[in-house]
Amino acid sequence: MLSTRTLGRTGLRVSPFCLGTMTFGTDWGWGSDRPTTERIFDRYLEFGGNFVDTADLYVGGVSESWLGEMMATRKNRDRMVVATKFSYSADPSDPNGGGNGRKHAMAALDQSLRRLDTDYVDLFMLHTWDTITPAEEVLRTFDDLVRSTKVRYVGLSDVPAWYAARIQTLAQKEGLDPFCTLQMEYSLLERNIEHEFIPMARELGMGIMAWSPLASGLLSGKHKPSQLGGGRAEVMKDSTNPAFAKLSNPKVWSVVAELERVAEDLGKPMAQVALRWLADRPGVDSVIVGATRLEQLESNLEAAKLELPKEAAAQLDAASAPDRPFPYSFFEGEIQNMIHGEAPPRPRGPA
Repeated sequence: MLSTRTLGRTGLRVSPFCLGTMTFGTDWGWGSDRPTTERIFDRYLEFGGNFVDTADLYVGGVSESWLGEMMATRKNRDRMVVATKFSYSADPSDPNGGGNGRKHAMAALDQSLRRLDTDYVDLFMLHTWDTITPAEEVLRTFDDLVRSTKVRYVGLSDVPAWYAARIQTLAQKEGLDPFCTLQMEYSLLERNIEHEFIPMARELGMGIMAWSPLASGLLSGKHKPSQLGGGRAEVMKDSTNPAFAKLSNPKVWSVVAELERVAEDLGKPMAQVALRWLADRPGVDSVIVGATRLEQLESNLEAAKLELPKEAAAQLDAASAPDRPFPYSFFEGEIQNMIHGEAPPRPRGPA
């Protein structure tokens, strides 16, 4: 059974593995049909999961509609923590049909509520920064939505760190409803959020929701270096998936190879090891797992039962450590010794 964690600096308890629903529906040419989706949803519930992530963008609204119908049939809406997101336009001819502004945010929420067949969402998130809407407008809009009782908590996804820090600081200063989560890409193959987002989120009370934890399948075990003979071309051939472009970097391929070795030593699937490593990272409150097949979900959720030995985690940490570009290289090692002398201060723990 899945345990729970509090999301950010709130009392909202969520499963450490969140069910992603971008695969609910086949209109995009992939994903799962309705019977398979029903089985996936039910199995997640049987595992004890309570946290589901969707968005108005996903499969043109089908994801939200199916989720709403399934919750209504099972009469479990109040037991679920439902997260949805807005930003993307469903009508390119309408200049206010997308973006982060107040007009679109309010319209998008109402449409999501209708599709989800509910009068509130537990977590409403800005899906992607639109580069133009002032932080003050987004903040006041979200605070109004919470006060309207249509939204319980608010969050951000795919925004710059400076923007997240600004909007959260404004919320705290003005006594407005703060943002409890940041949904960002994070995996063994994408650790760049560790430079800014993780320390910022921990300082300001936002928990990380990690998406693409298996790097579009590169960490799932489908592409084992030992079976591919080290030939990246075989994996990348004829693929337009941007995730596979990462394999042009030799370091990425070495991370996948190290994951394969660690998983083999533990006698566990590569995906489970990658998911467990991520769920144990500082600042991560929930990892979003999606599936198109029931057995895929079942295997991935077994990561909740896995205890990753410190030595194995250290191996993966070392193999996947991101480069430390300027100015981050100044914040550790010899430079900090030059600042603090022989008695460096103990780092402050999580906020």
